[in-house]
Amino acid sequence: MTQLVLLHAFPLDSQMYTGVARHMSHQLLTPDLPGFGGTAVPNAEPSLDVYADAVADELDRLQVGRVVLGGTSMGGYVTMAFARRHRDRVAGLALIDTKASADTPDAAQGRRAMAAQMLREQTNAPLLDVVAPKLLGETTARDRPEVVEQVRGWVSDAPPASAAFAQQAMAARPDSTDTLRALDVPSLIVVGTEDVLTPPAESQAMAEVLPDGELRQIDGVGHLSPVEAPAEVASVLDDLMGRVDG
Repeated sequence: MTQLVLLHAFPLDSQMYTGVARHMSHQLLTPDLPGFGGTAVPNAEPSLDVYADAVADELDRLQVGRVVLGGTSMGGYVTMAFARRHRDRVAGLALIDTKASADTPDAAQGRRAMAAQMLREQTNAPLLDVVAPKLLGETTARDRPEVVEQVRGWVSDAPPASAAFAQQAMAARPDSTDTLRALDVPSLIVVGTEDVLTPPAESQAMAEVLPDGELRQIDGVGHLSPVEAPAEVASVLDDLMGRVDG
């Protein structure tokens, strides 16, 4: 049976998939990207390729070959970087609340400015002020205070240096549309209907270029659908694994 690997969103760590793992019938591997979950910040020029190669190294360490690889938000960006650099290891793809397009110049500059502030002041306050309010859907923010509190706790735990590296890496990422177009493997795109950071239109665009892509929208959730709707995400991931192994 093919191993499913999920990469976490920014600025969280692998804890975000606890609920998904609980509901899945397939085994789930959720490594922490370098700098998160207590791991060291990379000593390298910020790039998503650094994360992608670290994932490949972890799979080597665990003696895992081809995988169904997926990720949420930044984890999706890393998944696409991995597909560019380690294509032969990708048996399937799961892109959750993410997008293939690169940042606009203004968005990239905003990321770099936030990274500079976090490094200069050694604070992750901008994450709580700017990033955290956009992570959850309107319904979750209104009706589920325990989820809001959990996510803000995770965001507040992000080390400033790690978050700064990630922001710089995401600012430098290329457009991945051609990467997806060349990936003829079973693929799943998941998006919350209330996702304001990578809205459903971005997911539709990915589904249209993937040769074997299936789009699933989850009502009433935002940018962190695995946290907001873990059972629903687990179900569609199990369906994807059936397509890969079936």
